[in-house]
Amino acid sequence: MIAPDRDLLLGLLRIPTAGPLETTAEVRLWDAMHTFRTAAEDIGFSTVHFGPATAGAVDRPDVPAVVREAVAEHPGFLQCQPSLVLRYGEAEPSVMFNVHLDTVAPLEPVSFDGKRFRGRGAIDAKGPAVALLAGLRAAVADPAVGRDVSVLVQAVSGEEGGAMGVFGTRPLVEAGFFGRLNVFCEPTGLRYLPRCTAAMTASVRVSGEDAVDDQPHAGHNASVLLGFLAQHLAASLVRVPDGQLCLAGLHTGRMHNRVYGSGELLLNLSYGSAESARVMTSALERSLVEGLAEFGRRFRTVPPFHRTAVDAAAITRLVWRKHGLPALPARDVPLLDAVVPRWPAHEPAFTCDAIWLADVPDTRTAVLGPGSLHANNAHARGEFADVEELDRFSAVVRDVVVRFARNGGT
Repeated sequence: MIAPDRDLLLGLLRIPTAGPLETTAEVRLWDAMHTFRTAAEDIGFSTVHFGPATAGAVDRPDVPAVVREAVAEHPGFLQCQPSLVLRYGEAEPSVMFNVHLDTVAPLEPVSFDGKRFRGRGAIDAKGPAVALLAGLRAAVADPAVGRDVSVLVQAVSGEEGGAMGVFGTRPLVEAGFFGRLNVFCEPTGLRYLPRCTAAMTASVRVSGEDAVDDQPHAGHNASVLLGFLAQHLAASLVRVPDGQLCLAGLHTGRMHNRVYGSGELLLNLSYGSAESARVMTSALERSLVEGLAEFGRRFRTVPPFHRTAVDAAAITRLVWRKHGLPALPARDVPLLDAVVPRWPAHEPAFTCDAIWLADVPDTRTAVLGPGSLHANNAHARGEFADVEELDRFSAVVRDVVVRFARNGGT
């Protein structure tokens, strides 16, 4: 990694780019995008799109509830989260790289010791973004790149925070900014992942009446009911081979001297196909009904919880906070087979914006990048990326683009 690349990455790491779904602090995604655009233009790329999504992009039934609510509550929500498309050459076919510049919160201390970058986004995904540009700078030195094929780069907002790319990547794909080959830059240990899960989020909500601690029987005990349902669902829900079940937050209240009658249990269910999504949806709905019936039988004769047991079904409902998103099915990518190993079939896939290429004909799509979401502490304290792994990714990018050009886009 040469000095200008190091300076570019350190500069990007210092810019706070956690979106409004992650933080109430300042969001400077425009600044980060401008910085990235300038570096890309220096190697010959031109800007073909730069701006936020329109309101219509989030006025759709499959948009996660957290996004729809944020748009309604915060007038500048979309305007502070632009996306950028860069292009090199006009020939077709094209290869497209997607990288997100938004991050999770909080901002991490930024440092570089000569071998390792630390800071929020170091591996997810500002480090890969800079390594991508370095690889493209090397690739465009080949005369076939730009003459025989073109290169597109999507630098997006709205990947983190549960937005699922609905106002970042999806509008760009729907506008035609994709290639015959599409590479999403996420940490995969430089193995290409040709499939991608989607996820749905379920909220089990109890809406009952509170009670004072001296008369706990007088109200509904959402803590006991939701705690029971969490265990019941964990034990009984049907698993699918291409998905994961995550029982996430359970909240009723924090005080010790009252009975909380209302609360929420959140579940996240990932899936690799529409059929798996249907199976998991039906299983959750069925298991919840069974759990409520079992709670009623078990606690109807326990005085402090009698009212909760009798009313359990009436005060509990299932709300889908995120539902109906596509998954990317597996498909071989012969060009990548010649460059990097393939992600093992037995290892679970993960969710990213690559889902939006699922239904685009005549395309091949993969997830590929340096490092590991877990080992490099993405979304956690101490996120880092090593120069060595970023440099290896740059070399892979160069090789992919040059092979794509010399093979006529196949």
